[in-house]
Amino acid sequence: MRIVAKFGGTSVANGDRINRAADSIAAAVEAGHEVAVVVSAMGGTTDVLLEEMKFDATEADRAEIVSMGERTSVRMLKGALEARGIDAEFLEPGRPNWPIITDEYGEVDVDVTKSRAMDCAKAMSEGVVPVITGFLAEDHNGTITTLGRGGSDTTAVMLGNYMEADEVVIVTDVEGVMTGDPNVVEGARNVGEITVDELRNLSFRGAEVVAPSALTYKTDDLDVRVVHHQHGDLLSGGTDIEGEFENLIDLQERKLACLTVAGRSIRNQPGVLTRLSSALSEAGVNVETNASGLDSVTFYVDGEDAEEAESVLHEQVVEDEILSSVTIEEDIAVIRIAGGELEGQSGAVNRVLTPLAEHNIYLHDVVTSATSVSVFVDWEDREQALDLLRDVF
Repeated sequence: MRIVAKFGGTSVANGDRINRAADSIAAAVEAGHEVAVVVSAMGGTTDVLLEEMKFDATEADRAEIVSMGERTSVRMLKGALEARGIDAEFLEPGRPNWPIITDEYGEVDVDVTKSRAMDCAKAMSEGVVPVITGFLAEDHNGTITTLGRGGSDTTAVMLGNYMEADEVVIVTDVEGVMTGDPNVVEGARNVGEITVDELRNLSFRGAEVVAPSALTYKTDDLDVRVVHHQHGDLLSGGTDIEGEFENLIDLQERKLACLTVAGRSIRNQPGVLTRLSSALSEAGVNVETNASGLDSVTFYVDGEDAEEAESVLHEQVVEDEILSSVTIEEDIAVIRIAGGELEGQSGAVNRVLTPLAEHNIYLHDVVTSATSVSVFVDWEDREQALDLLRDVF
């Protein structure tokens, strides 16, 4: 089996933990597996370097300086592996066999990186353990660049994909994915399996398990697993991340109705949304999605439920002095866009909205989540809007 193991900063924070990491790698090699290792900077090193940079550094100088944490880690771990009789080689930007190359826009040059990753895989098949700096890359001019926040996770899953590995093991300071933050809730336990979709949404909302950018490279054929650094075994345990996240543009084939409840400073009134949602639920009306403003709450429901929903919400308006009125718009369509091209891009929503505006398609609403954008348009505009968005994505 071909494995890419990523060790986070906590996992190599000191000599004892580096030894534990080396023991787990050596055990996997001795069991007959091909192993490549991606290493973060020793715990806290990057933060210290950034804090001590008390001058206006250029982007190139900044990348060179912060790279020293990862450069130290790979040398330490390579030495620990050699001490155990493992043939290891550290790889960092500037070396001839460095794999991750970026283009003039700072994006990964996929063709070149795939080719170099397969060169690493060939060395692995010959018994060498590449120990690779996480987070870092190099452009075609030899300048160090970085892969951004969570870059070491991205390095590992990207290389796992491009090396045609069987599994990527993320070694970190959490017991895989937990049902909740164990520092906050009692009884939090490990989740044995979780899908890419679930984990990416959690990651975008603060769960520090695997960087969302890394999961873009996850495929059905590539297993990804998260284990605690104290586990000491790369071959078992932790949480399995299943599936892959595909780009999706979906037009819902049923008409929706939009019901808007207005009231004074609704956003500042605790319990209003709960009361309205509960009333719809008790009436058997499913809410496709909802949005809120300072003085209004909007519910999108199936067009066939529109009359019932309006009646239910009107009852709530009459009973609650905070609420003033309910209105309804019918014959609305929703198009949902989801996928790796959206996440982490500051202009993602603009890419969705611009072609619609250019063709004078009226937007009833735009609702965003961590990894998707939903646009609500007139039913008669749905096919044109769908074609325009397919052209973009």
